[in-house]
Amino acid sequence: MKKRRIFVTSALPYANGAIHLGHLVEYIQTDIWVRFQRMRGHEVHYVGADDTHGTPIMLRAQSEGITPEQLIARVWQEHKRDFDDFLISFDNYHSTHADETRVLAEEIYRRLDQAQLITRRSVEQFYDPVKAMFLPDRFIKGECPKCGAKDQYGDSCEVCGATYAPTDLKNPYSTVSGAAPVRKASEHYFFKLGDCAGFLKEWTRSGTLQPEAANKMAEWFAAGLNDWDISRDAPYFGFEIPGAPGKYFYVWLDAPVGYFGSLRNYCDKQKAEGKTIDFDAFTDAAKAAAEKTEMVHFIGKDILYFHALFWPAMLKNAGYRTPTSIYAHGFLTVNGEKMSKSRGTFITAESYIQQGLNPEWLRYYYAAKLNSTMEDIDLNLDDFVARVNSDLVGKYVNIASRAAGFLTKHFHGAITNLWLPLPPDREPTRNFFIQDILDDAKIIETHFESRRFNLAISAIMGVADKVNRYWDEQKPWDKAKHLSDTANKTALHDACSITIECFRLLTIFLKPVLPRLAREAEQFLGLISPLLWADLEKTLTAGHRINNYKHLMTRIDPKQMTALVEANKESLKPAAPPPHSQQRHAGHQAHTVKMAGGSVNTQAPPSPHAPLPEGEGSVSGAPQITIDDFSKIDLRVARITMAEHVEGADKLLKLTLDVGSLGTRQVFAGIKSAYDPETLKGRLTVVVANLAPRKMKFGMSEGMVLAASGNGPGLFLLSPDSGAQPGMKVK
Repeated sequence: MKKRRIFVTSALPYANGAIHLGHLVEYIQTDIWVRFQRMRGHEVHYVGADDTHGTPIMLRAQSEGITPEQLIARVWQEHKRDFDDFLISFDNYHSTHADETRVLAEEIYRRLDQAQLITRRSVEQFYDPVKAMFLPDRFIKGECPKCGAKDQYGDSCEVCGATYAPTDLKNPYSTVSGAAPVRKASEHYFFKLGDCAGFLKEWTRSGTLQPEAANKMAEWFAAGLNDWDISRDAPYFGFEIPGAPGKYFYVWLDAPVGYFGSLRNYCDKQKAEGKTIDFDAFTDAAKAAAEKTEMVHFIGKDILYFHALFWPAMLKNAGYRTPTSIYAHGFLTVNGEKMSKSRGTFITAESYIQQGLNPEWLRYYYAAKLNSTMEDIDLNLDDFVARVNSDLVGKYVNIASRAAGFLTKHFHGAITNLWLPLPPDREPTRNFFIQDILDDAKIIETHFESRRFNLAISAIMGVADKVNRYWDEQKPWDKAKHLSDTANKTALHDACSITIECFRLLTIFLKPVLPRLAREAEQFLGLISPLLWADLEKTLTAGHRINNYKHLMTRIDPKQMTALVEANKESLKPAAPPPHSQQRHAGHQAHTVKMAGGSVNTQAPPSPHAPLPEGEGSVSGAPQITIDDFSKIDLRVARITMAEHVEGADKLLKLTLDVGSLGTRQVFAGIKSAYDPETLKGRLTVVVANLAPRKMKFGMSEGMVLAASGNGPGLFLLSPDSGAQPGMKVK
């Protein structure tokens, strides 16, 4: 088999959020394929990086009061931790905000400009006069020009599904400052994608893409390829375009260049250690063709357009190699539905690990579902438990535990001869049952290569079923009762040895999927070297000793799934109703001042003639308090310096409050349904400043903000009059 040289990537996660189980579909799929290729002896370089540029990164960093560099450094650590936890075997994990990527992006841009594929023209866009910045489509909201729905984004309506330009919105506003945007013109830089249509039509039908992906690209060709806007105006976190002060590369130009940037970084690291990897052999068009290297991308189907049109067009016209293969996968659903924070099925990688769940359970389940198409896959939690327990514990691990006890107890753990005794003129042959198992190896290998992991797993479990049937048919428990009979003893030794050898073969098959479990199995088998695919051609030798069996994998307790879902639900529940019924005088509207984690009930002034409810000491229905009781509550004016969504929470916003001399406070408030976080920044409100901190699932809440609500819809944050300053007492 000729040794292949393969450069492999997964799509780069954006440095603005946590890794969740949907993300892991891609990284686990890639990692299984990469580990399989390595086991076959091929040269594989698997690199990744965080995608770190763009307006969302810039604004989030501002809202947290840190620099974008500080934000992406922190998120990089979180992402790397999650990938390590799920055994994703990157050779190098880097960042797009690095010199390697900047230099390469600038070089590609210069070559495209020299090829006269860059054009410049004035573009009119919405501009935020308060933040002094041009607004991306998703940072503009307004009324849908088609159906009139309020609070719709600047590119499409979530109510009627219409698509439009941001300038078509009625009554638009900036989600960054809340200000009404104005139209302003600016010179933009464009890549002439339409000039590359001839090459792209041929390239997308060259076998690089899956058939359904190529068909999808044909729809774009039919609609016509427009020039691609590759520039953004300052302020913007990214790389400045050479020779264009104040103009920055749009994030989708330098993000895929980050693949090359990470590879370059890896090559430099290897060189420092005295090892040589030829970067140009994997990236330069002429050299890659001469040396027959491969470049393989694994991506989600939602970013196919960028990888199958923009990226190859850039590479081809800048003298770089184009991808050998682009493998797109579908989305993840959980229990047949889109991942949901309210149902607790929007599960982060971190929470999965924190609940004590084995990452290889998920790797196996995804492998059992993944195929070579762009179809979505479903994580059914009940099926997840049943399949892992049945396949991995009940079938695979069970084989080792059943045979090891007999082999250790009666034969000191030593394997007998697994080769059939034949005349001298005949080639030696393995036991017929072992040979039958090996006949399935080529099928399994083919399925792994073509990413039909579901079929590979099905074939592997078919082998496991054969082995378990063989063991049952041998009835070793009966043979062990008559060891004084030489024939019985020999038959038992053969059955144990054959079964352990089959377990070794199954471990080779499953190793790309279950690398940690395979390593433990190798130790149990007493192997000196890690198992490779070529070890299918070998056999445990007579006299080889296994180690005492220790349990390799536990079953999933269904209660663990319940706990996982509960852990990913919101921890803040709606405030409970007051303990006493509230009597209201006709003509007056009752209101509730809500606070994060509780509520204080108030009402509009009652009629002076309205009697107090019987047995109560106040018109609100709550017990009367004295002025001393009220003075215990420290109400302060606070300025909201930052407001942001909370990952995994449907109702909460995370607020950072400036409380003057009391410093900064973090508060989780259940006001997400009423406010876009960007509109809250800079606003004054009232906070209960001396409330004992409350530890929540999402962090520590250090107070409560006040908001009013009534019988009708709406939630209204309390705000002091202008002139009030952070830290002032409310009396």
